[in-house]
Amino acid sequence: MSGTAPRNPAPWRRLDPRTLLVHCGWLAAPLGSLGLTALATGGRITTGAWITLAAVAASFAVVTCVGLIRWARTAFRVTDESFEVRSGLLTRRLRSVPLHRIRTVDLTATPLHRLLGVTVLRAGTASPSESGGALSLEALTVAAAGKLRAELLARADTGATAGDPLLARFSPRWLRYAPLTFWVVGGVFVAVGTVYRVLDGMGIELWKLGPVRRAAEEFGSSLLWLTIPAALLAVLTAGAIGATALYTENWWNYRLEWADSRTLRIRRGLFTTRAVTIERARLRGVLLQEPLLLRAGGGALVRAVAGGLGNREENRRRSAVLPPAPRPVALRVAGGTLRSPFPDPESAADAPGAERSGAERSGRPSPPAAVPARPVLARHPRAALRRRQLRGLLWAVLPGALVLAGSGLALAGADLAFAPVLLHAAWIYAAVTTPAVLWLARDAYRNLGHGVHGRHLVVRSGTFSRDTLALERAAIAAWTFTSTPAGRRSGLVTLTAAVAAGEGGYRIPDLAAADAPAFAADTAPGIIDAFLLHPDRPADG
Repeated sequence: MSGTAPRNPAPWRRLDPRTLLVHCGWLAAPLGSLGLTALATGGRITTGAWITLAAVAASFAVVTCVGLIRWARTAFRVTDESFEVRSGLLTRRLRSVPLHRIRTVDLTATPLHRLLGVTVLRAGTASPSESGGALSLEALTVAAAGKLRAELLARADTGATAGDPLLARFSPRWLRYAPLTFWVVGGVFVAVGTVYRVLDGMGIELWKLGPVRRAAEEFGSSLLWLTIPAALLAVLTAGAIGATALYTENWWNYRLEWADSRTLRIRRGLFTTRAVTIERARLRGVLLQEPLLLRAGGGALVRAVAGGLGNREENRRRSAVLPPAPRPVALRVAGGTLRSPFPDPESAADAPGAERSGAERSGRPSPPAAVPARPVLARHPRAALRRRQLRGLLWAVLPGALVLAGSGLALAGADLAFAPVLLHAAWIYAAVTTPAVLWLARDAYRNLGHGVHGRHLVVRSGTFSRDTLALERAAIAAWTFTSTPAGRRSGLVTLTAAVAAGEGGYRIPDLAAADAPAFAADTAPGIIDAFLLHPDRPADG
C-alpha cells in the first residue's frame, strides 16, 4: 500500500494550574476592607461586616469552582497555519486565528503573577475589536509563554537588523522628568477622592477622624498667607513623589529594540512587567509629544502610530515607545522607530528672514531632489491666531470674571461684608488671566504647521501638549474637510487624515481653505482628484 502517512495534528496544551490562584486575587480587596474596618473600629466587627465576610466566603467557593471548570475546559495549540483556543462547558467555543494575521504578542505580569511565576499572553491581530482582534491566555509559566511567543512570531523575518537593534534603555536620570506633568496636582486629588470613597463605603467618615479634624482646625486658625502656600507645597511634593513612583513602576527595566528586521519590542515594568511587540508592516508613523511643563524642562515622549494594537483605549496604553525623557533621546528613538531621521521642524528655516519658496509657503510637497534635511512647515493664516485668542477670552477669562462679579453683586444686595472682595477678585482674575490666555494663544499659533518631508506628512500643533506627527503618506486612506460658520468667515478649514492605525484620524487644524484641497491632493494623490477643478483641463461635455 503506497502513500504518505497523515501528519499528526498538533497536541492541545493546557494552562498552568496556578491559574486558579490568580483568579483568587480579587479576595485582597474585600479582606483588606474588612481589616481596615476592624482597625478603625478598634476590633469591633459589625453585623454588616460579618454578612460581608459570609458573602466573600460564598463568592470564593463559586469563583473557585468556576475557575476550576474554566481551567479544565481551556486548551490551546499552534498548528502549521493557525493559533487555536477552545473553551466553554455547556457552550463550546473554538477561536482560531491564522498565524500570518498575528501582529503583536504581548506578555503582562502583575505582582501576583510574578509571585506565582506565571504571566499573561495576549496575541493581537489586525482587527481593532477587542473580541475578534486578540486571544488571551491566563496564565502560563514564564518559560512556556516565551516559547509560545516565539512560535507565534516564527513567520517574522529574523534577518539581522540594520545597525544597533537597541534603540533605548532606561536611565535613572530620566526620573527628573516624571513630575513635569499636569498629573502632579491632579493625581493627588484623584488619590484623595479614591481614599474618601473607599472609607465612605466602609462606613468611615473621613472628616470625623481625629487627626483630620485637628489638622483642619489648625489650618483655619493659622495665618492663611502662610498655611495656603504650605498646603500648595505639600500637594506639589506629594504629587511629585507619586508621579516619580508611578513612573518607576511603569518604566523600570525599560528596553526598546528591534528584535528582528520586522518586530519592534518594548519591555518595561517594575512590579507589573509588560512586553509589547509591534510589527513593522503595521507601523505607520511616530508621534512626538511635548506637554507644556515637560517642554519647559527640555523633555518629550514618543508614541507609535501603528495598527493591530487593539481598540482606541488599548492603543493609547500600548503605543508608548518612550517615557518622558530628554528631547534629544526622544528624537533619536523616533528616528530609530521610523528607520529614518525624524523630521524635526525645529530648524533654522523658521528663523526671521528665512526665504521660502511658493511650494513651502503653501505647505505643498517639494520635488524629491529638493527635500531638505529638516522639514519646513507652512505657516497658518493669522486668522488662526485671532481664533485662538477669541476662544481663550470667551471660554477662560469671561466665565470666571462673570461668576465672581455676579456673586459679588448678588451678595452686595444682601449687605454682606465680603461682597466687595468678590468684585475686586473679578477684575484681578481678568487682569491676571487675560495676558496668560493671550500668551498661550500665541504659543499655540506658533506651534501650528504642516508640510511634507519625503514620504511623510508632518503636522505640528498644540500648546498644552505640542505634538509633532510624522505619518506615512501612503497610509492615508481618506481626507475629511471640516469647517464651522466662524471658520468659513475666516477662510479656515480643518483637514483630517484617516488612517487605519493609531487614533484612526489625525487633524491639521485651521488651514487656509484655499490651499487645503491642493495640499491634500499632493500629499496623498488619487484620493480627492476627482473632486478638484483643473483650469488647464477642458470641461467634460
